[in-house]
Amino acid sequence: MHRTVLAQPAIDALLTDPDGVYVDGTFGRGGHSRLLLARLGPRGRLLACDRDPAAAVAAAGVDDPRFHFEHARFSQLGATLAAQGIAQINGLLLDLGVSSPQLDEAARGFSWRADAPLDMRMDPTRGETAAQWLARAPIDELTRVIRDHGEERFAASIAKAIVARRAHGGANPGAPATTGELAEVVAAAIPIRNRKDAAQHPATRTFQAVRIHINQELEELALTLDSALHWLLPGGRLAVISFHSLEDRIVKRFIGAHAHPERAFARLPLTDDQLPAPRLRALGRVQADAFEVAANPRARSAVMRIAERTTASAADPQDRSVADRAAPVARRAPRARPAR
Repeated sequence: MHRTVLAQPAIDALLTDPDGVYVDGTFGRGGHSRLLLARLGPRGRLLACDRDPAAAVAAAGVDDPRFHFEHARFSQLGATLAAQGIAQINGLLLDLGVSSPQLDEAARGFSWRADAPLDMRMDPTRGETAAQWLARAPIDELTRVIRDHGEERFAASIAKAIVARRAHGGANPGAPATTGELAEVVAAAIPIRNRKDAAQHPATRTFQAVRIHINQELEELALTLDSALHWLLPGGRLAVISFHSLEDRIVKRFIGAHAHPERAFARLPLTDDQLPAPRLRALGRVQADAFEVAANPRARSAVMRIAERTTASAADPQDRSVADRAAPVARRAPRARPAR
């Protein structure tokens, strides 16, 4: 049974005006959206989107004139809002990663727990499958993706094993085409004595890495966070739930950069009035309590970060993106040399 993670804390963090306009960028099966609708006033509006066609089916069951669903990626937030005639919003919620139904449905190919076609697309009607990518990606690309997106220290060995199977394959020639085949290749590439967590399947990190790459999850997140600054009203809230360090690091750094822009210019002799105004105010982080984790073990790794839009104007030329303004400084900064 699917359980919405951090359901009440997310709505408590997001809702500032019951008659405001809100966006659920990851509708899933509608847990957060339904709770938000229950607390919205008669003039409130909720726009939800999701790239998974199964989410669109679930959204069709929401009969509420204040609710509208779009089958779209959350990085398409700007076009989606513009199509609905919405200029600004009071809150944006993102519940990142793969959902429980996606993991539990073997045919989607997200998990090594059951042997199924190796798909992994959040929208199975578009783009390249995981199996297709594994069949063509060069060894350096495989290594980079598995290392960077899976934080897997045996990435090079795993990539080499995948390429070797493509070239030779023994009794099973060709690239892994099913979840079981990929899990088998990965497990054989990692020495048993080097497996840190005996309770974790050796292919867990590789499956995460391939899924993130196929769906461009980190790129989608970065694009959406940047656009949120434009669409959020002053006082509007951003709430992002992440489930692994790669996502959480992006959210943490984004909020930190826009809540404390002075850090980007710490080496320059600037006065306070020369620094860009903060565009966000960090409101903290929330994790599931012991009761929620006991009822839903998948909530254990969830981290929600919350920020509030300040009155600084995104359209003000004096308030350009901190990243844009810091880039030249970063290029001029001397690179530290390693000690000999």
